[in-house]
Amino acid sequence: MLVIAFFLLGPSNWSRRQSWARAITCAFVAAVALRYMIWRFTETVLPYPNDGANFYWVWFVFIVELLGFSEVVLFLILMSRYINRSAEADQLARAFFARRESELPSVDVFIPTYNEPLDVLERTIVGALALDYPKDKLTVYVLDDGRRDWLKTFCEGRGAIHVTRSDNAHAKAGNMNNGLRVSSGDFIAVFDADFVPYRNFLKRTLPFFLDETIGIVQTPQHFFNVDPVQSNLGLENIWPDEQRLFFDEIAPSRDGWDVSFCCGSCSIARRTAVDTIGGFPTESITEDLLTTLSMLNKGYKTRYLNERLSMGLAAENLTGYFVQRERWCQGGIQTLYLHNGPLRGPGLSVFQRIMFLPMSWLVQYLVRFAVLFVPIAYLWFGALPLYFTDVADYVSNQVPLLTAYFLLMLWLAPTRYLPLVSTAVGTFATFRMLPTVLSSLVRPFGKPFKVTPKGSGNEENLFDAYTFTWIAAFIVVTAAGLLINIVPETAHIQGSFSTIAALWSAINIVVLVIASLICFEKPRRLLQAFKLDETAEVDGSAGRLVSLSLDKAVVAVPTETRFKSTRVTLNLEGFAPLQTELKQVTQRRGDISRSGDTRRYYLHLHFDLRGFERDKMIIKLYTGNYSQDVPDIDKVAVSVNLLLRAFGRTRTA
Repeated sequence: MLVIAFFLLGPSNWSRRQSWARAITCAFVAAVALRYMIWRFTETVLPYPNDGANFYWVWFVFIVELLGFSEVVLFLILMSRYINRSAEADQLARAFFARRESELPSVDVFIPTYNEPLDVLERTIVGALALDYPKDKLTVYVLDDGRRDWLKTFCEGRGAIHVTRSDNAHAKAGNMNNGLRVSSGDFIAVFDADFVPYRNFLKRTLPFFLDETIGIVQTPQHFFNVDPVQSNLGLENIWPDEQRLFFDEIAPSRDGWDVSFCCGSCSIARRTAVDTIGGFPTESITEDLLTTLSMLNKGYKTRYLNERLSMGLAAENLTGYFVQRERWCQGGIQTLYLHNGPLRGPGLSVFQRIMFLPMSWLVQYLVRFAVLFVPIAYLWFGALPLYFTDVADYVSNQVPLLTAYFLLMLWLAPTRYLPLVSTAVGTFATFRMLPTVLSSLVRPFGKPFKVTPKGSGNEENLFDAYTFTWIAAFIVVTAAGLLINIVPETAHIQGSFSTIAALWSAINIVVLVIASLICFEKPRRLLQAFKLDETAEVDGSAGRLVSLSLDKAVVAVPTETRFKSTRVTLNLEGFAPLQTELKQVTQRRGDISRSGDTRRYYLHLHFDLRGFERDKMIIKLYTGNYSQDVPDIDKVAVSVNLLLRAFGRTRTA
């Protein structure tokens, strides 16, 4: 009741963007967590007798929980600050661009690529060339480790410089270091092959470099497609992509503490700072994180501007999802072993060393696995995880902590965190990521850099059999453990903890069932459609353009509209007339047009754009001129919908 009262009287009336409000709230949650850990140690661990194997099991469970507590405390400290640098960017921009164009610094744009197809690369190259910056000060380099002749031809036709090298040593970092040797710009903007910069990217980021101590400016990564977690759970229209929690909430807080780090793509670096550290570091497969650490060693800082200044491709299927996260995990752990990492790197404060430890990778999956395994160990073997006093004591200490943590997350990230869904996503990832954590600790440099597969060359993985097998096994073993202890003839556990274990197991089963749904891939669309609301004409008939991609448009017209042929002409502002084929006509129930009560037909028009018109369409769609916002979450509806789906029913309203 105290926890609920605090959140009702305090955070619910405070702005989560104010650091003082965050500090008070995080301190309160930390106090609740400390109260719980003191109770755990003094009342449920120390009193347990040394009676053999179970004694060590109790201590092992407590140590895992202590690791989880340490990660939570670091998270609370981190999230107790928040900074928004948009106003600072406005002020700095006025000073930075007050000079003449001839006095502006030169900028090189690096687009490192290995095996991405043209449908991915063309929009990045065209978007980079369209940046709003003096053209004599801007050079786009396509760093091609695939050494493809067709890409060289494409670059020459668009005005980008195609760069290759004789080998692929040191993967992406080596590729960019080769780019340093052939370029000379004062600043280096980096975009992965699947990220398209907005036209104002340089106008918003360059002004920060008026401060000579700034080495890198990082911006968030946003995505124009849904990630596999959103898609497979059917949440693409009501839940944002999985990385929003980091880029929208955690990264601004890190910047508030001066512990921001480079995430590679969508960043811009000062060339002199890169030269000072000897180029992009090649010791780790996550050169971006190590670049930040190396610059900190030399006194350069990383700034974070939380503005949507680019759009890219999220991992398109589960194969790409895990390739990406396993690389991040291994790279983070590698820094522990390096001379310029958080443990041994010179020039870092104690606080910076702590905040750059890969605690999340090291701890979260071990804790999640323990949460699944502990009730199984009790139900099957009677292995108590703690010295149990009584249910009331257990509830009065643990429930306030869980309540405080969930309420904190819902306050800090109201549209990016749901206890049930977020827990299921973490559980789903555990079965692949925990082996990666363990192998990276033993052999941190044992796996080479792997490119995340994206685009038309990315074969679909229709079903994640490996993860599903593990999830199904845990569901079966947990459910069987419950059943054998319900029947008196087979029950072999007694005592008050049985009630807690049964509830714990039931929650685990629900979470695992939701996690299992992620294993089933949904089909994806290669060319993403963007929501628009513009005037359009189809064979002279007025309509509204409601959706557009590089190969298809959806136009709403009055139902009385008729055409003589399926070959129709689409007129859009700024484009030459498009010859299209009318493939489909649909009608949405209850849809009313802007002009009155006339219902509308939706015309699905397909076309094939080439050359200059296609480049113009890429700029229109991928550099910020569209509406692609995700609505706020209806938390109750999402949770209910997932539960119904988990039990084979579909919500109809």
